[in-house]
Amino acid sequence: MTTVTDDDIIRRRLLIDGEGGNDDKRLNNLLKTFLRWSSIKEDSDNSQAMYQRMQAMIGQCEYTLEKGINTYEMNKQEQKNYEKLRKDIEDKIEEATARIAEAKTELLLAKCIRKNRQEYDNLAKIIQQQPDRQGTTRQLEALDKELSTLVQTKQQLEEKLELRRKQFMVLITSIRELQRILEDDEEKEKEEEMIVCTG
Repeated sequence: MTTVTDDDIIRRRLLIDGEGGNDDKRLNNLLKTFLRWSSIKEDSDNSQAMYQRMQAMIGQCEYTLEKGINTYEMNKQEQKNYEKLRKDIEDKIEEATARIAEAKTELLLAKCIRKNRQEYDNLAKIIQQQPDRQGTTRQLEALDKELSTLVQTKQQLEEKLELRRKQFMVLITSIRELQRILEDDEEKEKEEEMIVCTG
């Protein structure tokens, strides 16, 4: 059996420390014990004791490894649980956001209805205070005229909007056609350059 000197033990320990630092002293101690055990005679009194000690140290390393694996699996499961919890919270936030948006819409509608009712009540009071039928007729005619003007204005605006929409579509089509022409010209220039270069 080859004799291992203290220098060899120190050199190997320094190599181990250089790679892994002092993160796992059990492995360093196990290696040191193994090197000592391999350097003594087999029939020595300490051989069996050191062998048993190495078995115990290996058991501790295996226990630490198993504990680390279990911790890793537990952390992975916890991560899945947190991810599920995060997803549930996001879903609840989206649901609450949708409910808030719906409530805002309902609130705006209620405000609009309330405003219309107030305007109706005010108009009813004014009508009741104006018993003159001719005055009421004149007001109605004025309102009809205003309504007709508004309808005409709306129609003009819609026609103008439609015209602008068509003009925009023509512009978009022209831009695309121009882009296609430019791309074709660029492709032709590249082909001509290649012909000149190869010629």
